[in-house]
Amino acid sequence: MIDRQHDRATAPAIDQPLWTPDPERSAATRMAAFTTLARQISGRPLASYAELHAWSIEAPEQFWPAVWDFCGVLGERSERVLIDPHRMPGARWFPDARLNFARNLLRDCGDFEVLVFWGEDRVKRRLSRAELRQQVAQFAAALEGAGIGPGDRVAAYLPNLPETIIAMLAAASLGAVFTSASPDFGVQGVLDRFGQTEPKVLIACDGYWYHGKALDMLPKLAELIPQLPSVRQHILVPYLRDNVEELAASLPRSSSLAQFIAPHAAVTDIDFMALPFDHPLYILYSSGTTGIPKCIVHGAGGTLLQHLKEHQLHTDLREGDRFFYFTTCGWMMWNWLVSGLASGATLLLYDGSPFIGDGRILWDYAQAERMTHFGTSAKYLDALIKTGLKPRREYDLGSLRVMTSTGSPLAPERFDDVYAHIKPDLQLASISGGTDIISCFVLGNPMLPVWRGEIQCKGLGLAVEVWNNEGQSIRGEKGELVCTCPFPSMPIGFWNDLDGKKYQAAYFERFPGIWHHGDFCEITEHDGLVIYGRSDATLNPGGVRIGTAEIYRQVEKLPEVVESIVIGQDWEGDVRVVLFVKLRDGVDLDDGLVARIKRAIREGASPRHVPAKVLQVAEIPRTKSGKIVELAVRHVVHGQPVKNIEALANPEALAGFAGRQELRE
Repeated sequence: MIDRQHDRATAPAIDQPLWTPDPERSAATRMAAFTTLARQISGRPLASYAELHAWSIEAPEQFWPAVWDFCGVLGERSERVLIDPHRMPGARWFPDARLNFARNLLRDCGDFEVLVFWGEDRVKRRLSRAELRQQVAQFAAALEGAGIGPGDRVAAYLPNLPETIIAMLAAASLGAVFTSASPDFGVQGVLDRFGQTEPKVLIACDGYWYHGKALDMLPKLAELIPQLPSVRQHILVPYLRDNVEELAASLPRSSSLAQFIAPHAAVTDIDFMALPFDHPLYILYSSGTTGIPKCIVHGAGGTLLQHLKEHQLHTDLREGDRFFYFTTCGWMMWNWLVSGLASGATLLLYDGSPFIGDGRILWDYAQAERMTHFGTSAKYLDALIKTGLKPRREYDLGSLRVMTSTGSPLAPERFDDVYAHIKPDLQLASISGGTDIISCFVLGNPMLPVWRGEIQCKGLGLAVEVWNNEGQSIRGEKGELVCTCPFPSMPIGFWNDLDGKKYQAAYFERFPGIWHHGDFCEITEHDGLVIYGRSDATLNPGGVRIGTAEIYRQVEKLPEVVESIVIGQDWEGDVRVVLFVKLRDGVDLDDGLVARIKRAIREGASPRHVPAKVLQVAEIPRTKSGKIVELAVRHVVHGQPVKNIEALANPEALAGFAGRQELRE
């Protein structure tokens, strides 16, 4: 193993990877085994990942059936693989196949522990595979008894509890469509989502824990349920309390979870409905910061096949692994995590603040539960490093093989920190895709080296390119992330978008017939990728495009800066860069600190990146999934309304950006 241990004070050699798997480890991966199968199927040597990737997009009618068979999808695979391969949107995958998503996640892998749940440092639960299957069977029977069938919507307003997974699997077994929101969403935010998709069943909890505080859900539910007339049955799940029967009785059309499943307590079998490949499975929602959230419908087959490929091949997930992602049920990473059941993994669920117990709780969890895969956000890693905690010194992380990070670009310095302070022998996989595809366009590969600041590779089966404004494919230059060929996890559409115009406008308007994802990025000399931020947040001072991540990387190196947000302000016929910073407690933004911030940006990026204004704010606004919202701040600075303030976790933070005298000068 190439083990480059370094201290933060020692810059890594830029011409050497931070980590390379040794040959024995590489040869034992699921990716290596799949490559051997691919050689047999294709008749090609496939001597490199680049060659494997090229085959996967040139021969989709060979590649995707190979993934189906290699990953052991349960169902009837049709001979026809792809209809209308040149239409995007419009291509259809496995048109004659029949499968059930829940059946694949509840496959028989032995009766080992399958779900572990920690609710901060207050609640711990464990379920075996047999217990999970029995509880899904009872919930499915109860849903069917409530009149739920194919196409009906089942909504969850829940934390990342075992019951959320149970409800999803029960709904999927019947062909119902599952949709979820995190309990930190306000009532209007939930109505903006579920009001559009009109669920027949709503599952919610009595409350949840966050940073040691009990937060009661009853007032929100009392306001919400009367405004969702489509809901025939509301089910109340206990979390803060042991018994919620009396509380359920106080809410309209409600029963407790125990009351709901009681008539079906003897049920042990699940009748998995065999459904078409593109039968709707999930409805996910866009962030909604520029208007009412888009309701994105994902199919069962495409979601399953894509997640199996990403888990087993790109993250080397296998039976018996212990798989963790820090996520809420309002973020697509929850859906991604849950699919780990289909590979025989034990899911490690967590709900609450990641900084309970002096920021140690997730590392306590990793050690105690022998975590093999640790998934988190780039912002969590930023915050972790600033706490000074060095898990490598204080925890036994011998089981940990893979760390994944998403939500925003992972700065090169954070790569250094992971290898210096978490674990030197680790596949660090920055991954990027999103709610739109319920998966990743670019992600990791256990057979490839990790280069500082780079996402390792393009996903198999995804024709990812970077295009300039003229629609030309480019390398070594910044441009737009596109996908030039259809893929199975494309949405099957938007809810209530009968003519498909909203779907077409969202992804195919910029480059007709080509998926335009909205990321500003670059393909590197190693065939990896660097993402510089969202295209719609890209800065254009003097007509030169600048990715916001390039500025964040420099600013957040400074110890005084907790985090920052940057926008382009329309000014005197051009655009000027304005940077807002949240500083450590007790630190004020004086002229000396402003000068150091500007110098760091000038020296680390370029003079064009240097902001015209640097201003202090108390908080940075973000979405419920933790992403900072440059567009909302830009609207506030320009005196424009923020169209859907309910999408924000801390909308009060916007007040710190409004009407500032400094922005009139």
